[in-house]
Amino acid sequence: MEIKGYTYGWDSHKGMLGTEKSAESIKAMAAMGGNWACLAFAVTQERFSSTRFGFDYRWCNTDREIERGIAQLKENGLKVCLKPILNCEDGTWRANITFPEREFPVYDKTGKLVSYWNEWFSCYTAFICHYAEIAEYTGCEMLCIGCEMIGTEHKEAEWRELIARVREIYHGPLVYNANHGKEENVKWFDALDYIGTSAYYPVAKEGGASSDEMLKEWEHHKKGLEYIAEKFRKKIIFMEIGCRNARGCAVMPWDFVHVEYPRDEDEQYNFYESALKAMWDEPYFAGFFWWDWKTFLLPPEKIALDTDFGIHGKKAEKLLTEWYTNR
Repeated sequence: MEIKGYTYGWDSHKGMLGTEKSAESIKAMAAMGGNWACLAFAVTQERFSSTRFGFDYRWCNTDREIERGIAQLKENGLKVCLKPILNCEDGTWRANITFPEREFPVYDKTGKLVSYWNEWFSCYTAFICHYAEIAEYTGCEMLCIGCEMIGTEHKEAEWRELIARVREIYHGPLVYNANHGKEENVKWFDALDYIGTSAYYPVAKEGGASSDEMLKEWEHHKKGLEYIAEKFRKKIIFMEIGCRNARGCAVMPWDFVHVEYPRDEDEQYNFYESALKAMWDEPYFAGFFWWDWKTFLLPPEKIALDTDFGIHGKKAEKLLTEWYTNR
């Protein structure tokens, strides 16, 4: 398997990346024996229907901080996939960013009449190209051009044009992060180097399922994954995958809302073990970027209460270390 990775930095904001505390966290992450990290961070548009967006100087990671974060990851022997993500400030999931196909009058900064779609893709392309420049001159080994943008994926011509623009700037492999079960929506995967997906596939019918029970459910999901890999003749990367250490979360591994679920490290452990066993030796599978490692390590007293996706100090950390180190 090519990629033994973890996602890092998603909870960061201005002033966090490239610090002593982030260096401590990266060192602990690298100690699991992985060879890759996906550095993920967000820029926001105001609403799902906004056509323009930009940098919030109060909150967003600066370019210098991102560069220092990349350097820290590389200093710990990790290859880096840079993953800039567009979110909505109003809390709408980015998958719902979309516009009507009917043309309405929208004007760009020069006063030219444009469509909603053209204006949004103009901004989004500039956004990705900006970070493509950073990925190029910092030597990132991969660039992710989008994450779970389901409402935009049907705009095939626009995405292909974006990819062509990015390849003029960045010369490493490109990936796009589809959402689980929606991979076939992305007709333009052939223009990329890898098929990416957020692999939050449900693998249990109720809380407390065993690893073996989850493994049986993976067999169903693998059929679709193998089909899409063969269709595009590309390997698949789980750009996101994980499960909170809370009972019932393997039923819906994407969940972060149900904070009332009781803490259960076995649920998370069994999810990890089943996914590793299911995918490790598949020839069409390139690897994992598990979700997600905290920018700053939690202290032991908080880990003892934590029911989030992170695995530091939990049973799943020992499991992943064994797989990443010895296989």
